[in-house]
Amino acid sequence: MARILIVGCGDIALRAAPLLNKHHRLFGLARNRARHDVLRQAGITPIPGDLDDARSLHRLTGLAHIVLHFAPPPGTGSLDTRTRNLLAALSHGAPPRHLIYISTSGVYGDCAGAVVEETRPLNPQTPRAKLRADAECQIRDWAARNGASACILRVPGIYASDRLPLERLRAGTVAIAHEEDSYTNHIHADDLARIVLAALRHAKPNRAYHTSDNSNLKMGEYFDAVAEAFGLPRPPRLPRTEVQRAVSPALWSFMNESRRMTNARMKKELKIALRYPTVEEALKPA
Repeated sequence: MARILIVGCGDIALRAAPLLNKHHRLFGLARNRARHDVLRQAGITPIPGDLDDARSLHRLTGLAHIVLHFAPPPGTGSLDTRTRNLLAALSHGAPPRHLIYISTSGVYGDCAGAVVEETRPLNPQTPRAKLRADAECQIRDWAARNGASACILRVPGIYASDRLPLERLRAGTVAIAHEEDSYTNHIHADDLARIVLAALRHAKPNRAYHTSDNSNLKMGEYFDAVAEAFGLPRPPRLPRTEVQRAVSPALWSFMNESRRMTNARMKKELKIALRYPTVEEALKPA
């Protein structure tokens, strides 16, 4: 039975675990011991360790055949030191055969609403996206040196029934006027978990995939759809310059970038049929 190490045991890991533990033995790196019981209940054996402390990662050496790297980068700096520490630990002894990394669509930066394929050059513009791009580069280099297969999943906005912007809508946070608004991309959390499994089975070596659904929404349209589904007021629309002044810099960095990600490679090569092909379908009453 192949051994899988999950690094970053959050929501997506817990959704993926029931799909994986039928045919794999699962281990999960856990910095917080309070999470150990949660992982055990999901069929994941907790391994104590902290990506910010390279010395704590010695248990990872030779542990797994497959690594699922879902952990976020550190909050500061220009180098993803967490990925660096992880890859260093994996390089001792027999390295894993496969590594799947959850990256972000933000590595492309603002594309002014253009249609984006996986071959588009990276142009990260926010500190967080720059760290993700650095992690991608580290992983590709590590895979080449160690004869491993790396798969990069570039993930847009994740949503689910418990991951919707309801508080933002209730607070009346403004949105950009439709004619100036940014295109955004989404994937349901359950579909992302299923895509991880599909990538294990079908991903081509050292390949990037967009894990985006079929929606073609501007950001305000997404908020409108959620508001309508839950009987909430639609967000007020303002010109782009006024919205920039009204929201936090962190929120603006998310609202400002516009791109439309294609998902043809994912569908064809990973052989995935989305359970929630659009946001509108996911929001329909059961």
